[in-house]
Amino acid sequence: MSTLALAARDTTTMLRRNLLHARRYPSLTLNLLLTPVMLLLLFVYIFGDVMSAGIGGGNRSDYIAYIVPGILMMTIGSTVIGAAVSVSTDMAEGIIARFRTMAIYRGSVIIGHVVGSVLQILASLIVVGAVAVAIGFRSADTTALEWLAAFGLVTLFALALTWIAVGMGMASPNAEAAANSAQPLILLPLISSAFIPADTMPGWFRPIAEYQPFTPVIETLRGLLLGTEIGHNGWLAVGWSLALAVLGYLWSKSLFRRDPAAR
Repeated sequence: MSTLALAARDTTTMLRRNLLHARRYPSLTLNLLLTPVMLLLLFVYIFGDVMSAGIGGGNRSDYIAYIVPGILMMTIGSTVIGAAVSVSTDMAEGIIARFRTMAIYRGSVIIGHVVGSVLQILASLIVVGAVAVAIGFRSADTTALEWLAAFGLVTLFALALTWIAVGMGMASPNAEAAANSAQPLILLPLISSAFIPADTMPGWFRPIAEYQPFTPVIETLRGLLLGTEIGHNGWLAVGWSLALAVLGYLWSKSLFRRDPAAR
Protein backbone atom coordinates (compact mmCIF):
# COMPACT_ATOMS: atom_id res chain seq x y z
CA MET A 1 0.00 0.00 0.00
CA SER A 2 1.11 3.55 -0.70
CA THR A 3 1.86 6.01 2.08
CA LEU A 4 -1.34 7.93 1.34
CA ALA A 5 -3.43 4.76 1.47
CA LEU A 6 -1.86 3.75 4.79
CA ALA A 7 -2.50 7.23 6.21
CA ALA A 8 -6.14 7.08 5.08
CA ARG A 9 -6.57 3.60 6.56
CA ASP A 10 -5.10 4.58 9.93
CA THR A 11 -7.08 7.81 10.07
CA THR A 12 -10.30 5.93 9.33
CA THR A 13 -9.50 3.50 12.15
CA MET A 14 -8.94 6.34 14.60
CA LEU A 15 -12.11 8.05 13.43
CA ARG A 16 -14.08 4.85 14.02
CA ARG A 17 -12.55 4.60 17.50
CA ASN A 18 -13.65 8.13 18.42
CA LEU A 19 -17.16 7.66 17.05
CA LEU A 20 -17.52 4.43 19.05
CA HIS A 21 -16.45 6.28 22.19
CA ALA A 22 -19.03 9.00 21.49
CA ARG A 23 -21.74 6.37 20.98
CA ARG A 24 -20.88 4.42 24.12
CA TYR A 25 -20.58 7.54 26.31
CA PRO A 26 -23.17 9.99 24.96
CA SER A 27 -23.66 11.90 28.22
CA LEU A 28 -20.90 14.43 27.48
CA THR A 29 -22.29 15.27 24.04
CA LEU A 30 -25.84 15.50 25.37
CA ASN A 31 -24.80 17.77 28.23
CA LEU A 32 -22.97 20.10 25.86
CA LEU A 33 -25.91 20.07 23.44
CA LEU A 34 -28.33 20.95 26.22
CA THR A 35 -26.80 24.42 26.72
CA PRO A 36 -27.68 25.92 23.30
CA VAL A 37 -31.11 24.25 23.26
CA MET A 38 -31.98 25.64 26.70
CA LEU A 39 -30.73 29.12 25.73
CA LEU A 40 -32.81 29.00 22.56
CA LEU A 41 -35.96 28.12 24.47
CA LEU A 42 -35.17 30.60 27.26
CA PHE A 43 -34.58 33.58 24.99
CA VAL A 44 -37.54 32.79 22.74
CA TYR A 45 -40.24 31.99 25.29
CA ILE A 46 -39.09 34.03 28.31
CA PHE A 47 -37.33 37.03 26.78
CA GLY A 48 -38.60 36.84 23.20
CA ASP A 49 -41.15 39.67 23.27
CA VAL A 50 -38.90 42.01 25.24
CA MET A 51 -35.83 41.28 23.13
CA SER A 52 -37.69 41.69 19.84
CA ALA A 53 -38.92 45.08 20.99
CA GLY A 54 -35.39 46.05 21.95
CA ILE A 55 -34.00 45.33 18.48
CA GLY A 56 -36.52 47.39 16.59
CA GLY A 57 -39.97 45.96 17.14
CA GLY A 58 -41.53 42.95 15.54
CA ASN A 59 -42.80 39.91 17.36
CA ARG A 60 -41.48 36.70 18.82
CA SER A 61 -41.22 34.99 15.42
CA ASP A 62 -38.95 37.80 14.22
CA TYR A 63 -36.69 37.27 17.20
CA ILE A 64 -36.59 33.52 16.57
CA ALA A 65 -35.28 34.26 13.08
CA TYR A 66 -32.70 36.65 14.51
CA ILE A 67 -31.41 34.43 17.30
CA VAL A 68 -31.13 31.03 15.56
CA PRO A 69 -27.87 31.74 13.63
CA GLY A 70 -26.21 32.77 16.88
CA ILE A 71 -27.48 29.69 18.70
CA LEU A 72 -26.11 27.50 15.92
CA MET A 73 -22.68 29.08 16.38
CA MET A 74 -22.97 28.61 20.13
CA THR A 75 -23.70 24.93 19.45
CA ILE A 76 -20.35 24.66 17.69
CA GLY A 77 -18.57 26.42 20.55
CA SER A 78 -20.11 24.14 23.17
CA THR A 79 -19.74 20.86 21.29
CA VAL A 80 -16.01 21.27 20.62
CA ILE A 81 -15.41 21.15 24.37
CA GLY A 82 -15.99 17.43 24.02
CA ALA A 83 -13.00 17.24 21.68
CA ALA A 84 -10.78 19.00 24.24
CA VAL A 85 -11.91 16.64 26.99
CA SER A 86 -11.49 13.55 24.79
CA VAL A 87 -7.96 14.48 23.70
CA SER A 88 -6.94 15.38 27.26
CA THR A 89 -8.30 12.05 28.51
CA ASP A 90 -6.30 10.14 25.90
CA MET A 91 -3.18 12.07 26.88
CA ALA A 92 -3.68 11.45 30.60
CA GLU A 93 -4.42 7.75 30.17
CA GLY A 94 -1.35 7.24 28.03
CA ILE A 95 -3.13 5.83 25.00
CA ILE A 96 -1.56 8.42 22.70
CA ALA A 97 1.87 7.50 24.04
CA ARG A 98 1.09 3.87 23.12
CA PHE A 99 -0.01 4.88 19.65
CA ARG A 100 3.37 6.59 19.22
CA THR A 101 5.10 3.21 19.52
CA MET A 102 2.90 1.55 16.89
CA ALA A 103 3.56 1.40 13.16
CA ILE A 104 0.75 3.76 12.23
CA TYR A 105 0.53 7.15 10.59
CA ARG A 106 1.30 9.51 13.49
CA GLY A 107 -1.12 12.22 12.45
CA SER A 108 -4.03 9.79 12.28
CA VAL A 109 -4.57 9.97 16.05
CA ILE A 110 -5.28 13.71 16.08
CA ILE A 111 -6.99 13.81 12.68
CA GLY A 112 -9.36 11.10 13.90
CA HIS A 113 -10.31 13.30 16.86
CA VAL A 114 -10.81 16.33 14.61
CA VAL A 115 -12.94 14.60 11.97
CA GLY A 116 -14.98 12.81 14.64
CA SER A 117 -15.63 16.09 16.45
CA VAL A 118 -16.69 17.87 13.26
CA LEU A 119 -19.16 15.05 12.48
CA GLN A 120 -20.59 15.29 16.00
CA ILE A 121 -20.92 19.07 15.61
CA LEU A 122 -22.83 18.69 12.35
CA ALA A 123 -25.15 16.17 14.02
CA SER A 124 -25.66 18.59 16.94
CA LEU A 125 -26.45 21.42 14.52
CA ILE A 126 -29.12 19.25 12.90
CA VAL A 127 -30.71 18.62 16.30
CA VAL A 128 -30.65 22.29 17.32
CA GLY A 129 -31.89 23.30 13.87
CA ALA A 130 -34.78 20.86 14.19
CA VAL A 131 -35.72 22.38 17.55
CA ALA A 132 -35.56 25.85 15.98
CA VAL A 133 -37.85 24.80 13.13
CA ALA A 134 -40.23 23.17 15.61
CA ILE A 135 -40.67 26.46 17.51
CA GLY A 136 -41.16 28.55 14.39
CA PHE A 137 -37.87 29.33 12.64
CA ARG A 138 -38.14 29.74 8.87
CA SER A 139 -35.48 30.85 6.41
CA ALA A 140 -36.33 33.64 3.98
CA ASP A 141 -36.33 32.32 0.40
CA THR A 142 -32.86 30.82 0.80
CA THR A 143 -31.51 29.46 -2.48
CA ALA A 144 -29.69 26.17 -2.87
CA LEU A 145 -26.41 28.06 -3.34
CA GLU A 146 -26.96 29.97 -0.09
CA TRP A 147 -27.73 26.74 1.77
CA LEU A 148 -24.53 25.27 0.37
CA ALA A 149 -22.56 28.35 1.42
CA ALA A 150 -24.10 28.19 4.91
CA PHE A 151 -23.15 24.52 5.24
CA GLY A 152 -19.61 25.26 4.07
CA LEU A 153 -19.29 28.12 6.56
CA VAL A 154 -20.44 26.15 9.60
CA THR A 155 -18.24 23.21 8.61
CA LEU A 156 -15.18 25.44 8.19
CA PHE A 157 -15.82 27.21 11.48
CA ALA A 158 -16.42 23.88 13.23
CA LEU A 159 -13.10 22.62 11.86
CA ALA A 160 -11.31 25.75 13.05
CA LEU A 161 -12.68 25.61 16.60
CA THR A 162 -12.04 21.86 16.79
CA TRP A 163 -8.35 22.35 16.05
CA ILE A 164 -8.22 25.02 18.77
CA ALA A 165 -10.00 22.68 21.19
CA VAL A 166 -7.61 19.83 20.36
CA GLY A 167 -4.69 22.11 21.20
CA MET A 168 -6.35 23.04 24.49
CA GLY A 169 -6.87 19.37 25.29
CA MET A 170 -3.25 18.48 24.58
CA ALA A 171 -1.98 21.41 26.65
CA SER A 172 -4.18 20.55 29.67
CA PRO A 173 -3.03 18.17 32.43
CA ASN A 174 -6.46 16.54 32.84
CA ALA A 175 -9.99 16.51 31.46
CA GLU A 176 -11.32 19.03 33.99
CA ALA A 177 -8.65 21.55 33.06
CA ALA A 178 -9.37 20.96 29.37
CA ALA A 179 -13.08 21.67 29.86
CA ASN A 180 -12.30 24.83 31.80
CA SER A 181 -9.79 26.11 29.25
CA ALA A 182 -12.36 25.66 26.46
CA GLN A 183 -15.07 27.65 28.27
CA PRO A 184 -14.32 30.85 26.27
CA LEU A 185 -15.65 29.04 23.20
CA ILE A 186 -19.07 29.12 24.91
CA LEU A 187 -18.71 32.59 26.45
CA LEU A 188 -17.63 34.45 23.30
CA PRO A 189 -21.00 33.96 21.52
CA LEU A 190 -22.71 35.53 24.55
CA ILE A 191 -20.81 38.79 23.95
CA SER A 192 -21.29 38.78 20.19
CA SER A 193 -24.21 39.80 17.99
CA ALA A 194 -25.94 36.47 18.68
CA PHE A 195 -28.70 37.94 20.85
CA ILE A 196 -28.75 41.66 20.05
CA PRO A 197 -27.12 43.76 17.29
CA ALA A 198 -23.62 44.92 18.13
CA ASP A 199 -24.47 48.53 17.31
CA THR A 200 -27.04 48.62 20.14
CA MET A 201 -24.41 47.81 22.77
CA PRO A 202 -22.71 50.47 24.92
CA GLY A 203 -19.84 52.23 23.19
CA TRP A 204 -17.20 50.82 25.54
CA PHE A 205 -18.47 47.27 25.04
CA ARG A 206 -19.16 47.32 21.31
CA PRO A 207 -15.55 46.67 20.17
CA ILE A 208 -15.51 43.45 22.19
CA ALA A 209 -18.49 42.19 20.24
CA GLU A 210 -17.32 43.47 16.86
CA TYR A 211 -13.68 42.40 16.88
CA GLN A 212 -14.00 38.72 17.67
CA PRO A 213 -14.55 35.70 15.39
CA PHE A 214 -18.12 34.81 16.30
CA THR A 215 -19.78 38.07 15.26
CA PRO A 216 -18.79 38.06 11.54
CA VAL A 217 -19.56 34.34 11.29
CA ILE A 218 -22.99 34.86 12.88
CA GLU A 219 -23.76 37.86 10.66
CA THR A 220 -22.71 35.92 7.55
CA LEU A 221 -24.84 32.92 8.49
CA ARG A 222 -27.75 35.22 9.32
CA GLY A 223 -27.44 36.87 5.94
CA LEU A 224 -27.37 33.54 4.13
CA LEU A 225 -30.40 32.16 5.98
CA LEU A 226 -32.51 35.31 6.27
CA GLY A 227 -31.49 37.35 3.25
CA THR A 228 -30.03 40.23 5.30
CA GLU A 229 -26.99 42.27 4.34
CA ILE A 230 -23.68 40.44 4.73
CA GLY A 231 -21.26 43.14 3.57
CA HIS A 232 -17.65 42.58 4.59
CA ASN A 233 -18.62 40.00 7.24
CA GLY A 234 -18.34 37.17 4.72
CA TRP A 235 -14.65 37.79 4.11
CA LEU A 236 -14.04 38.31 7.83
CA ALA A 237 -15.82 35.05 8.66
CA VAL A 238 -13.74 33.05 6.20
CA GLY A 239 -10.56 34.84 7.28
CA TRP A 240 -11.17 34.18 10.97
CA SER A 241 -12.01 30.54 10.27
CA LEU A 242 -8.88 29.92 8.21
CA ALA A 243 -6.65 31.75 10.68
CA LEU A 244 -8.02 29.80 13.66
CA ALA A 245 -7.76 26.52 11.76
CA VAL A 246 -4.12 27.13 10.86
CA LEU A 247 -3.29 28.34 14.38
CA GLY A 248 -4.99 25.36 16.01
CA TYR A 249 -3.37 22.90 13.61
CA LEU A 250 0.16 24.26 14.17
CA TRP A 251 -0.38 24.41 17.94
CA SER A 252 -1.73 20.86 18.11
CA LYS A 253 1.01 19.56 15.83
CA SER A 254 3.69 21.19 18.00
CA LEU A 255 2.24 19.72 21.20
CA PHE A 256 1.82 16.28 19.64
CA ARG A 257 5.44 16.18 18.49
CA ARG A 258 6.75 17.35 21.85
CA ASP A 259 8.56 14.79 24.01
CA PRO A 260 5.95 13.23 26.34
CA ALA A 261 8.39 13.51 29.21
CA ALA A 262 8.31 17.28 28.84
CA ARG A 263 4.56 17.52 29.43
